Amino acid sequence: VQLVESGGGMVQPGGSLRLSCAASGFIFSRYAMTWYRQAPGKEREWVAHISNTGSTTNYADFVKGRFTISRDNTKNTVYLQMSSLKPEDTAVYYCNRPPMSDYPEYWGQGTQVTVSS
Repeated sequence: VQLVESGGGMVQPGGSLRLSCAASGFIFSRYAMTWYRQAPGKEREWVAHISNTGSTTNYADFVKGRFTISRDNTKNTVYLQMSSLKPEDTAVYYCNRPPMSDYPEYWGQGTQVTVSS
């Protein structure tokens, strides 16, 4: 199993970024996927979740209305569209395949997002 994030970078407050997570080594369409983030000196926190078909999404309150999670099962990729970014969104963003039945969870290596003027 491999999860590879991309799309991070530096952006000004109010700007947008789209993160991607390319998955391989498992049947992507069978698994829900999530995004987490970890800011310096803070614990990792859950950001968003999408069901295996993409029909259901959930968001942490602090990103509702600003971030959108989506997926393309034909490309084995999950996305996180981030808009109206704030300095407090600065963090390393991680893609995660949650555990399911007897199968463990997996994490990507993370991609840095910095929101600063």
